[in-house]
Amino acid sequence: MRTRLLPLLIILMAAVLLALGVPLAVSVAAAQQQKVVVDRIDDTARFAALAQFVTDRPGAGNERRDTLGIELASYHEVYGIRAGVFYRNRTSMAKAPSTFVLPDEGEVRAAFGEALLSRRSHDPKQVWPWQRNRLVVASPVIRDGDVVAVVVTDSPTGQMRSRILHGWLVIGAGEIAAMLLAVGAALRLTGWVLRPVRVLDATTHAIASGALKLSLIHIRSFNEMADNVEDVLEQQRAFVADASHQLRNPLAALLLRIELLAFELPEGNQEIASVQAEGKRLAEVLDDLLDLALAEHTEADLRITDIGALAAERVAAWTPTAQAKGVRLVGDCPPTTGWADPVTLSSALDAVIDNAVKFTPRDETVEVTVASDGDTTTVVVNDNGPGLTDEELTRVGDRFWRSGRHQNIKGSGLGLSISRALLTAGGGSITYDHHEPHGLTVTVRVPRSAT
Repeated sequence: MRTRLLPLLIILMAAVLLALGVPLAVSVAAAQQQKVVVDRIDDTARFAALAQFVTDRPGAGNERRDTLGIELASYHEVYGIRAGVFYRNRTSMAKAPSTFVLPDEGEVRAAFGEALLSRRSHDPKQVWPWQRNRLVVASPVIRDGDVVAVVVTDSPTGQMRSRILHGWLVIGAGEIAAMLLAVGAALRLTGWVLRPVRVLDATTHAIASGALKLSLIHIRSFNEMADNVEDVLEQQRAFVADASHQLRNPLAALLLRIELLAFELPEGNQEIASVQAEGKRLAEVLDDLLDLALAEHTEADLRITDIGALAAERVAAWTPTAQAKGVRLVGDCPPTTGWADPVTLSSALDAVIDNAVKFTPRDETVEVTVASDGDTTTVVVNDNGPGLTDEELTRVGDRFWRSGRHQNIKGSGLGLSISRALLTAGGGSITYDHHEPHGLTVTVRVPRSAT
């Protein structure tokens, strides 16, 4: 959950910083340019005031023209800014440098045309740091209410763009520092927010694994619920074990009385035979219930075990039973180690092989194969029986569940449930699948080493 929440917080904080930083950067650029524009407007106003008194008549007007030319030349020499005063017909009154002329188009020509309409340049197009544009400002020279000339300045923007870029770098450094601070705060915040969730997740996982007695400091109600659930499950386990154990003695006495009663009845009586069969079946169910309760409650004695040798031993033990039924039981069990409880794994394999032999028709084969794939060791039992449907595969291993097609076959429906409980206690698993062309494949997996 942290991997989902943390990127979301970082993206939101980055969006907020960008939303603040971009307008600030634009504002810095506009402020720097506006400062330059105001300075150029002051300069053009001063030159316009000098040009206002320049006339074409000989005498004082020529002296003022010379003064204006000297001022423009000094201005260009000191600041590197081209400046000139141009009549309406685009001829120059004075200019510096001497090569400065009005082009037929472009920003200079547009500023000149705007000044002829008695409008001073006040809002030139924004110049960005990656552009090499020049900044043009023009002011009209008004005499007797008429525009007689225009003062034009054409300024380089290198220094202005450098100042804008410097301001942006400061903003960028501030944004990076704020982002790093925000990421650190997000890490602490997500850790603080998700801490109860992590504790809850770990506790839930532990409960699912069977370790119910946990200490939850921050979730007292959940801890109480875990205690209550543990008590209920312990009571259920104890009840099943006690009931199975306590019922065995009365049932044994009952079966003995039935046996004695059978001696007094005619030989071959079907009713007494049916009662005896049901009694024996009930005894098997009680034994399986006791085994299941013990399997769910007892901790596995895990150790490095030769799975191949153990499987070969179970194949040899079940071979006489298979032969008596007319079924071939074969095993391919090379030496392969695994991390398992030998007793519980033997019991699980007994239940699986018993089912395979039980449901396999005469003259068919049951195969037991042991293999390893690096992390796990597997024991695969393939039979050639009727198999199960897809729906039945989802239920196989449930307590007391049996396929409707196999109700007449001896069994309690608890064998595979016991196998699953035994394997799960040792970190193993059992899965079921179809076996082609017909039959069932049961795969028992155990880890090769302790995890």
